[in-house]
Amino acid sequence: MHVTFYGAAREVTGSMHLLTTDTDRILFDCGMFQGRRKESEAKNRILPFDPKIVTNVILSHAHIDHSGRIPLLVKNGFNGRIFCTRATAAACEYLLLDSAKIQESDAAYLNYKTLRSNFSRMKPSVRKQYGHSGQMTAIKKLLKKNRHRLDTETIDELMDRLQLNRVDPLYDTADARQALTHFDSLPYRYPATVGQGAAGCLYDAGHILGSAISMLKVRENGQTKTICYTGDIGRFGKPILRDPTLVFDEAHRQVDLLVMESTYGNRDHEPVVDLKPRLQEVLTEASERGGSVLIPSFAFGRTQELLYVLHALYADKQVPRLPVYVDSPLASNLTHVFGEHPEVYDKDTQETFLQNGNNPFAFDRLRFVGSVQESMALNRSKKPHIVLAASGMCEAGRILHHLRHRIHDPRNTILIVGFMAENTLGRRILEKGSEYEKSGRRGAAPYVKFYNKEYPLKAHVISIGGFSAHGDRNELMRFVKGSNLEIKKVAVVHGEKDQAQALSDTLRKEGISAVVPQKGEAVTV
Repeated sequence: MHVTFYGAAREVTGSMHLLTTDTDRILFDCGMFQGRRKESEAKNRILPFDPKIVTNVILSHAHIDHSGRIPLLVKNGFNGRIFCTRATAAACEYLLLDSAKIQESDAAYLNYKTLRSNFSRMKPSVRKQYGHSGQMTAIKKLLKKNRHRLDTETIDELMDRLQLNRVDPLYDTADARQALTHFDSLPYRYPATVGQGAAGCLYDAGHILGSAISMLKVRENGQTKTICYTGDIGRFGKPILRDPTLVFDEAHRQVDLLVMESTYGNRDHEPVVDLKPRLQEVLTEASERGGSVLIPSFAFGRTQELLYVLHALYADKQVPRLPVYVDSPLASNLTHVFGEHPEVYDKDTQETFLQNGNNPFAFDRLRFVGSVQESMALNRSKKPHIVLAASGMCEAGRILHHLRHRIHDPRNTILIVGFMAENTLGRRILEKGSEYEKSGRRGAAPYVKFYNKEYPLKAHVISIGGFSAHGDRNELMRFVKGSNLEIKKVAVVHGEKDQAQALSDTLRKEGISAVVPQKGEAVTV
């Protein structure tokens, strides 16, 4: 048997690893690549195998870079089951539908641009066949139902008439809904048959709500092998969730191959205990400047953790009580998912909030922003506030509009609370902003480009690494050395090349065989 690494091999996104035996093909995750639009589009559209050959899928958690291509898998013929925890299944009901809407919206916008460009090259007399006056303003109006919503039916009809190549979404809402019918949810530590010769079990990974370390026992040619896939390993001592599992059942302790993440394989985070004081300092400084705080935040996991810490700071009256806005309908829905799964909370959360009858994710200064109109009004607000908005890497979503209105004002703060992948706007803001801060903010502010415009990065850029949901170098090694697992070999994945290689080197120094597979490479078990 062997495992082939098709995604998140020497990179961070697109997790996808296929276990092949004589009787089964089990897929660990089916994630979406994220980064440069054209490069990601090309990677995401082509599955490296026929989905019909896959027996079943084991999904480690709901983040799109681990789950985002499941609807494409189903759309192209996968007919098996998708095993995950109950909280992951609940979160995917929102995340996959939201992803489908993004695919549809992106495709519609690209088609609109193609059609508009084509019309602009026509003579007004020719355009008149399509718009009342033949003027481009009339044509643009024809292609929109209102100022903000594209008329996709009209756009598709005109593209067909003009014989233009249309961009189709990776998958649509119907595909996502169909994919959700394939989900089977399991409690932690509950054994399940996932193939003819394969039995699986999920353990708490401590990364986000419902995240799991997957144990798979596989029988082939009279021998039984154990493969452990960590998914993303969380931090120790963080609020809300329990720590990553270190004590595994006897049946799973002898691991023949550990497929392990390495997002921070050569980096150390700020201590978890420093999160509240550091956040207190950032919020106080911004308030004293009369500015607002913009927090690009993943809708699932990071947003809820920030709300938890803000709730505690406000309750203790440790910071100015600025209004807090969650400007993401998806994050609002996922916060409800968090509220519906208290069984996975850690002891401190149970004692601090639940036993006192308090919701960790609700307090009097918190507002959830729903409509586009409400979001636009918040953009125009002159009063200092805190806003958490998607996306976490600033590649799309409402955070871009908040940045557009506030990035040029030195009173404001952009607070980075998580990993920013290469080639994302979030990474550019972090790197340029950090360099400017280190220089003492001397000289002209750097510029960043988005929405086809250059903006001066005058807002303060602050990074708090302790909010990361990924374990750092010490915590990853704590999982390997501090658990009761006996590991024969490690395949290091889900890390940029330097991080993956550094963790591999550290493992080898500890006497553990480790490799860093390239994309498409197979490792024999």
